[in-house]
Amino acid sequence: MKKPYHVGLIMDGNGRWASNQNLNRNEGHKAGAKICMDIIHEAINLDIKVLSLFAFSTENWLRPDDEVLSIMAILNSYLESEILAFLKRGVHFRVIGDRSKLSTKTRFLMKNAEKLSVSNKGMKLVLAVNYGGQDDILRSIKKLAKQHYDFTNIQSDDLQQHLDTTDLPTVDLMIRTSGEQRLSNFMIWQAAYAEYYFTQTQWPDFTIEEFAQAISSFGQRDRRFGKVDCDI
Repeated sequence: MKKPYHVGLIMDGNGRWASNQNLNRNEGHKAGAKICMDIIHEAINLDIKVLSLFAFSTENWLRPDDEVLSIMAILNSYLESEILAFLKRGVHFRVIGDRSKLSTKTRFLMKNAEKLSVSNKGMKLVLAVNYGGQDDILRSIKKLAKQHYDFTNIQSDDLQQHLDTTDLPTVDLMIRTSGEQRLSNFMIWQAAYAEYYFTQTQWPDFTIEEFAQAISSFGQRDRRFGKVDCDI
């Protein structure tokens, strides 16, 4: 079966799931974090080479302060404990996004997890925190500007080399839960030719079986990247 090399995950629906359960939105994020662990393990089992998770966007700061604090506390907790299980499975961990707005503790935990996994040769697990596709591109342009780059002759490869994902392949399959059908500013450059899998399932109810189904659906796609299929 043809499988995607790089899978992106927009884990949407934690808050709505909690509301449907008459729970606080923060409980939805806790439930979503547990599902996230299951999906990562299944991605390893399915031999996915790169898995990118949209954990916190540049726009998520607009949410209520208590919800933001809860999300960051959950993130810190998993970086301290659960990440070790993935490191034992050979996962190479890295974080993308602007870390400048994150707490000292969160930045330390991220850097430590990356350091512990730097020699691992298994699946690349990419966590997008304070990440936005537009911000990624803007920061890339600023890096080029600092190098006195000649923008009158700008090349796409030069810009791409300064993105957070410079050493990663483009996204093959983008999965989004909870019924929304948009990228929400996630890897807009990297997912230009991605295949998409949208499901009504809210993230805390997303299962490893549906994840496997999404991976399987990719094998049925005809990817031409703008070229003409001579058999048609």
